[in-house]
Amino acid sequence: MPFNPDHEWLKEHIRDIEDFPKPGIVFKDITPLLADKKAFTYTIDALAHHYDRDEIDKVLGIEARGFMVAAPLAYRFTAGLIPVRKKGKLPWQVETETYELEYGTDDLEMHRDAIQPGERILIVDDVLATGGTALATAKLTERCGGKVAGIATIMELSFLDGRERLSNYDFLSLIRY
Repeated sequence: MPFNPDHEWLKEHIRDIEDFPKPGIVFKDITPLLADKKAFTYTIDALAHHYDRDEIDKVLGIEARGFMVAAPLAYRFTAGLIPVRKKGKLPWQVETETYELEYGTDDLEMHRDAIQPGERILIVDDVLATGGTALATAKLTERCGGKVAGIATIMELSFLDGRERLSNYDFLSLIRY
């Protein structure tokens, strides 16, 4: 499929859900994009096109929607797949990173043995908002000896300035709101 530098048409497959998960929030739902074979295939191809297959050792997916994008990218790159989960969800020895939310903090965890020193890691999620989750995941990756090859998302909420928090990394989003 030829690549269109303007991925804006993907917005047709993102559904807005008002007041979810709480009043005043407009949730960007990617399930219509995942269900549409043309949009989903294009999304994975466009994200993969940005990175050199030989430069990615593992793809790291951030819970939970990031898993749905990370798995086909890992397959495409012939790379390993690493899940990053909320605290208490992984059954083995973990490395934990605490990050700040709008009100309070949260924790992300990854198995300590998921990354070998020097491996090149592509971090993937569905959306970039404030950048806190992506930055915490990059710190986890580096603390475990990995090199962040890039951070990729389907979309970014540019009005939240998350991209600025990731200025030390190669960051890609296909569409912006």
